[in-house]
Amino acid sequence: MSAAEQVDYLVIGAGPSGLQAAYFLERAGRNYLVVEAGSAPGTFFTRFPRHRTLISINKVHSGWTDPEMKLRVDWNSLLTEEGAPLFSSFSKRYFPAADDLVRYLADFAATHRLKIRYDTRIARITRDPAPAAESTGTTGGDFTAVDGDGNEIRAKRLIVSTGVTLPYVPPIEGAELAETYTEVSVDPADFTGKRVLIIGRGNSAFETADNLVETAAVIHMAGPGSLKLAWQTHFVGHLRAVNNNFLDTYQLKSENALLDGDIQYIRRDSPDGPYRVAVKFARVREVVKEIQYDRVILATGFRFDASIFAPECRPELTIKDRFPAQTEAWESTNVPDVYFTGTVTQMRDFKKSTSGFIHGFRYGARALHRITEQRYHATPWPGRDLPTTSEGLADALLARANRTSALWQLFAVMSDAVLLNPGAAPVHHEEVPVDYLHQATGDGVFGPVDRYLTLTLEYGADHDKVNPFDVSAGRVSQQDTSGLDGRYLHPVVRLFQDGKPLAEHHVTENLENEWDSPDVHRAPLVRFLAQHGVPRADDAAEPSAGADRS
Repeated sequence: MSAAEQVDYLVIGAGPSGLQAAYFLERAGRNYLVVEAGSAPGTFFTRFPRHRTLISINKVHSGWTDPEMKLRVDWNSLLTEEGAPLFSSFSKRYFPAADDLVRYLADFAATHRLKIRYDTRIARITRDPAPAAESTGTTGGDFTAVDGDGNEIRAKRLIVSTGVTLPYVPPIEGAELAETYTEVSVDPADFTGKRVLIIGRGNSAFETADNLVETAAVIHMAGPGSLKLAWQTHFVGHLRAVNNNFLDTYQLKSENALLDGDIQYIRRDSPDGPYRVAVKFARVREVVKEIQYDRVILATGFRFDASIFAPECRPELTIKDRFPAQTEAWESTNVPDVYFTGTVTQMRDFKKSTSGFIHGFRYGARALHRITEQRYHATPWPGRDLPTTSEGLADALLARANRTSALWQLFAVMSDAVLLNPGAAPVHHEEVPVDYLHQATGDGVFGPVDRYLTLTLEYGADHDKVNPFDVSAGRVSQQDTSGLDGRYLHPVVRLFQDGKPLAEHHVTENLENEWDSPDVHRAPLVRFLAQHGVPRADDAAEPSAGADRS
C-alpha cells in the first residue's frame, strides 16, 4: 500500500452498517475503501452476544411474497437492489445464532465485491486545516487515517461504522473491582453455589442471569428506575420476552431478586474475600443496605471509542459520553464531513425507535447515502409524481403504508415526504428522515416547497404507559375512525409549512396492519386531504401519475 493512498470515502468498520454503507457506495461507483481491524466482516459478532443467540428475529415463513414486506420480520438482512443475499439462506431459526450472522456478512461482502481491507486497525485520525481558498466551500481539509503499521489513507469524508466497542462503566465507587459482561466466564459451572450480583437490567444482564439460574445459589439484579419491557414500550432494546425467565424466578420466590435502586459502592476487604455492595433502594424510602456477594458482574452496556481521533477532529460525545453527537444527517455536530452509521446512530432516537439495530440502521444507511449523494454529487433524492386529487393521493399514501418496511421499522423517525406546490403534481420522496426533512426543506435542498406532507408509522401517544394485555385499556368505539386513540402501530399523515405543523391525521389502527377499508381508512384520509387544499376528484381533472424524478 502506498504511503498516502487517497479516497473520497473511508468507511471505518466492516460490521453490518459498514457493509451497508459500502454497498451503496459501490453501486454508485464512488471512490471508497472500507478498513476493518478483524480478519473478516462482523468481528464484533464473533464475541457478542456472549451466549451466542441473537434477539433479532428471523421469521422465514411470513406468508408474504412481497420482498419489501418480508423485511418487516427479517431483522438481519441488509438492503440490496438485487434482493440477495438474504439472511434466511443462512438460518431458519427465529432467534438465530450469532455465528450465522457472521457467515452471512462474509457472504454479503464477497457477493457484492466490496472494497474492504482486513487486518487494518486505525490507530490515529487527523485532519488538515481548511484550504486557503474560501471558494471551495469546505470547512476542513482531508482526513488522514494511520493504521497500526504506519500506513496512511487520506480521505475527503469519513463514514464511521465502528459501533460501540468499549464497556460502559457507570460512576460507581469500586466499579473496577467487578467483572464485566465482556470478560466474565460464560460457563455456569464456575458459579455453582455462588451468590451473584448483576448490575444492569438490559438484555445482556438478563441473558447472563438466565445462564446462571441452574447453578448459582442466589442471583440479584440491580438498576435504577423501573424495569422496562419491550412488549410494552415497543423499544426492542428493552427487556425482551425471550430473556425474561429470570422474572418468574423472582416473582415466584425462587431465591432470585430484582433490586430497584442505585449501587452506592462495591468493596472487598481482601482480593479473595466476598464483595460488600451497598444498595440504595428506591421502593423502601431509599433505605441503604449492604449485601454480600461472591461475584459481581457489570452488564451496563457499551460506549463509542473516540480515542483514535486527534483533538482537532474528535467528535463530541453525548448521552453519558456513550455516543457521538450527530446532526439530522448523522454528521458529527462539531466535525463536518464525519458521518456515522450503525448502532451509534441511536442517539437520534435513543430508546424510542430502532436505529440501534440492523433492521433500523440499514434504512438509515440508505438515507445517509442519499444525503451524501445530494451534498457532494448533485444527485437528487429519488422521487415520483403523485395524483393531484385527494382520492388519488390518499390511495397512494395508504398503498405505501401497507407495504413499507422502512417506515414500519424506524417508526416515527423515517417518513415518506410528499412535496406540495401550487399548480404542480405532488412529488413523493421515499424514506426521508423526519428531522432531516424539516431541515432540508428549509435549506432548499428539495427545491421550492410550499407545503409538504409526511407519512410515518407510529404508536399512539403514551403507548408505553398502557398495558396492552389489559382489555380495559385503550378501548375505542367501533364508530371512531379518527385513529387518535390508537395505541398500536398505525399511519400518521401530517401537513407542514416551513417546518411548522399545520394539521395531522391518524389512520385507525388495524389488527393485521392492513389499512385498506374504504370507510374506516380511506374516506377519513380523503376528507383530511380535501380540507387542507388537495382538491377532490370532482373538482379537478385527474392527471397521469407516477413519473419518475430519480
